[in-house]
Amino acid sequence: MRTLTYFVACRVDGFIAQTDGSHDGFSQDRDYFADIFASFPETVPSHLRDVMGIHDAENKWFDTVLMGRKTYEIGLKEGVISPYSHMKQHLFSRSMSQSPDENVKLVSDNAIELVRDLKRESGQQIWLCGGGNLATTLFNHRLVDQLILKVNPFLTILYSHLL
Repeated sequence: MRTLTYFVACRVDGFIAQTDGSHDGFSQDRDYFADIFASFPETVPSHLRDVMGIHDAENKWFDTVLMGRKTYEIGLKEGVISPYSHMKQHLFSRSMSQSPDENVKLVSDNAIELVRDLKRESGQQIWLCGGGNLATTLFNHRLVDQLILKVNPFLTILYSHLL
């Protein structure tokens, strides 16, 4: 049985995004990314692999990626319709009617059954790259086997409540 790993960036307070959905405040340090991408080269989006010096790196851990709609839309806003073309890509959304790319399989229903089927297939691990709602659903069904947090040492403090 394949392992499903939730490998995700978060702040020290546990949030994976700002309240407005942005990812401002997360580390942009080149050495930080170099370390992560050396260990997990397949987590570099396809359109950034050459820029990051990951030309023909083999997938060390994952051959399948699961993305929630909001995670997928981060790249879609920049015109990236197949963010991880070096893996099998599954996009989970109840609101999208079709996938923007033929290489990204849209999953609108039966998500739990699909993930169970994927875990039974042979291959490398499955990467849940983002999607808080999707992660919650998969955790609730005990389908996540491993959690890897890339903890960013940033906190957002609202001073208005202190004044």
